[in-house]
Amino acid sequence: MPLDTAIEYLKGVGPQRAEVLKKELGIFTFGDLLFHFPFRYIDRTRFHSVRDIRTEGELYQVKGILRRLETVGTGRAKRLTGTLRDETGAIELIWFQGAQWLERNLQVGKEYVLFGRASQFNGKFNIPHPELEELTPDTAQSARTFDPVYPSTDKLTQKGLDAKGLRKLMRTLLDGLLRADLPETLPGFLLEGFRLVSRWDALRHIHFPENQQELDAATRRLKFEELFFLQLRLLQIRRRRKDASKGFAFDKIGDYFNSFYHDKLPFELTGAQKRVIKEIRADLAAGQQMNRLVQGDVGSGKTVVALMCMLIAIDNGFQACLMAPTEILAQQHFTNITELVGDLGINVGFLSGSVKGKKRAAILEQLASGELHIVVGTHALIEDWVVFQNLGLAIIDEQHRFGVEQRAALWKKGAGLPPHVLVMTATPIPRTLAMTLYGDLDVSAIDEMPPGRKPITTIHKTEHHRLRVQGFMREEIAKGRQIYVVYPMIEETEKADMLNLMSGFEALSRDFPQPEYQISIVHGKMKAADKEFEMQRFVKGETHIMVATTVIEVGVNVPNASVMVIENAERFGLSQLHQLRGRVGRGAEQSYCILLTGYKLSADGRERVQTMVRTNDGFEIAEVDLRLRGPGNMEGTQQSGMLRFLIADLGRDGQILTAARDIAARILEDDPALAKPENTRLRLHLEATGKAAQVWSRIS
Repeated sequence: MPLDTAIEYLKGVGPQRAEVLKKELGIFTFGDLLFHFPFRYIDRTRFHSVRDIRTEGELYQVKGILRRLETVGTGRAKRLTGTLRDETGAIELIWFQGAQWLERNLQVGKEYVLFGRASQFNGKFNIPHPELEELTPDTAQSARTFDPVYPSTDKLTQKGLDAKGLRKLMRTLLDGLLRADLPETLPGFLLEGFRLVSRWDALRHIHFPENQQELDAATRRLKFEELFFLQLRLLQIRRRRKDASKGFAFDKIGDYFNSFYHDKLPFELTGAQKRVIKEIRADLAAGQQMNRLVQGDVGSGKTVVALMCMLIAIDNGFQACLMAPTEILAQQHFTNITELVGDLGINVGFLSGSVKGKKRAAILEQLASGELHIVVGTHALIEDWVVFQNLGLAIIDEQHRFGVEQRAALWKKGAGLPPHVLVMTATPIPRTLAMTLYGDLDVSAIDEMPPGRKPITTIHKTEHHRLRVQGFMREEIAKGRQIYVVYPMIEETEKADMLNLMSGFEALSRDFPQPEYQISIVHGKMKAADKEFEMQRFVKGETHIMVATTVIEVGVNVPNASVMVIENAERFGLSQLHQLRGRVGRGAEQSYCILLTGYKLSADGRERVQTMVRTNDGFEIAEVDLRLRGPGNMEGTQQSGMLRFLIADLGRDGQILTAARDIAARILEDDPALAKPENTRLRLHLEATGKAAQVWSRIS
C-alpha cells in the first residue's frame, strides 16, 4: 500500500469524502493522512465510578447496567432518557437526536461501557449524548486506550469525518500498511545513540498508543526526525553555499578602521560587540561571500558594528551601502554615521525617493566614480539607475521588511563578484528559531547592552488608574519631556481601531488642552507627507505628545521622549510591546513604559504583561513570545505561518533541536556527501523529500 496512493482509494473514503479531505485538510494521499497527527488524546485507560462524577465539563468512563430507557416530552422538547447504575449510584443519560436507532439497539438490563462529558441541571449531574458500548471481554479491553482526537472542520463533520470518523479511517490505513511501506529513515547508530523507537512503531503509536509511555516514545522519535532532517538539509545548503560562493577577500585592516577605533570611537565597545566584529572580520577575509545575520536589542550598538565593518570594506578599496526600510530610519542612520566618522575623510551620501534633481544626480555621479565611500538610503538603492563603482559590502537593516527580490537586486550590484551581505534586526530571535529560520546562515547576537544605560521602568495599570497616569504624564511634560501614546491597529477590527484612536486623540486633546500642550497624531492611513510632517514636529520638540499606531515601532529616535503609554496593551504581541518600549530610554533621563489594559486579562495576556514588567531583556522576552504564540506568528521575524511543523514545537523542543543540529553537523563534517554506507538511509530520505523541501532563510 504505497503512501503516495490517492486518498479516494482508501476504504471508507471515496470521491466525495476525498474532495472534502483535500479542500479542508490538504490530504491528497495515504501519506498525507498518516502524517495528520492527533492534537490531543482522550485518556480512556481509567474507569470511574458514578459517585466520581462531580465536575461539569469533565470526561468520564463508567461501567454500569442500563436500568431505564424511555422517550419523554413532545415536539422540540422530545428526548430519550435513560439511567446507568453501578454499585455506587446512578447517572441520568439524555439524547436529543437518534432516539429511534438507540431504542432499537440498546437493551435495558445489559452492562455497558459509558463514555461522555458531564453536565449539570438543577443541581444534578447527567451525561448528554454519551457513547455506550455493550460490555464484553473485548470491549472492556479496547476501552482502555488513548483515543486520538484529530483536527477537523464543520464540512468534514457533515461528511461523517469528525474526530471519530477520522479515527476510523486512520485505523483502516494502519491495518493495511506493511513494514515495507514505512522504511526506516534513521541509521542504527542514531536510533541506539538517542534511544529512539523505530519509525514503524512511532507512526503506529502516535495514532493509537496503548499507554502514556508508548505515546511519549513515539512523540520523541517523530520530533527528533522532523528537526534532524530540517537541520541536515539547512546545514547541507550552508556548506554548498560556502563552497560555491566566492567573494572579495578583505584581508587588510587599514588606517580608516584603526583611526576610528583608536581616535573617534566615543565609548568602549561591549564584549558582545567585539565578539561580533571579530566574527565578521573572519568572514570578510575568507575569500567567500559573507551572509551573516546580526541580531541585537534596541540600543545594543548594531550601528557602530555596521560602521566598523564598512570601514574594513573602505580600507580594502571598496564601497559600502546601508539600506533601511523607512526614510526616517535611513535618515537616522545617515546622521549617526556622519557624526561618528567626523573628519576621517570618509564621504557619506544619502539616497531616497525624496532626493531629486541636482542633488540626486550628484550622489549618483559620486557613487559611479567611487568618490562616495558609503551611501545610506531606502529601497531607492536597488533601482536600476543606481550604479556603484565597486560595491563590496551591503548592509540591510530590519531585513524582514524587504522582499526577496528587493534584497536580490542589491546583491547583483557588486563589482564582478557579489558583495558581502550583512543583515541586522532589532527583534531578538530565540536561539531555536534562529537555528531554524536562519539555519543555513551565520548568526551573530549582540546580547549585551552598553554600560550606563538606565533600564526602562515598566508599569502595568488598568483603566481605573487613567487619571493617575495622566497626572504622571503632566509631571514629565513639566520637566521638558515628551510622550508617546500608542493604540493598536489590527486589520480585522480596523474601523473600530480607528475610532478608538480618534476618540483617544480627542480625549487627550480635552485633558491636555492647547496652547499649553501640543499633540501630534500619526497612523498608517495618513499620506506619507503628512505622516512625515507630524513625526518631524515631534522629533523637533514642537509637540509634547505623539498619539500613534504601531507605525512608530521602528525608526523614530527622540532622546527627549521619556514615557511610552501603550493603550489596550493586552492586544499586542510581546515582541511588538518590546519594540514599542524601545522608542524611549534613548536619552540620559529615566524613562517609563506604562501598559494600560482592561481589568480582565486572559492567561496569555497576563503573562505577556508580567513578562514586560519583569524584564528588559529582549532575548528572554523573545523566548516567552515563542512559547506563547508559536514560530508562525513571531512578530518582526517572518511572515506568519512559514514555519509549519507536523509535530515539533520550537517553543518547547529546544533540547531536541540542539541535539539534532549537533549530530547533523558532526555527520556532515565526517561525510559531506553522505556517501558512507551507514548514512545511506539519510541520503535516500533527503533525495526523496528534497523536492518538497522549503528553504526560506536565504538572505541573498
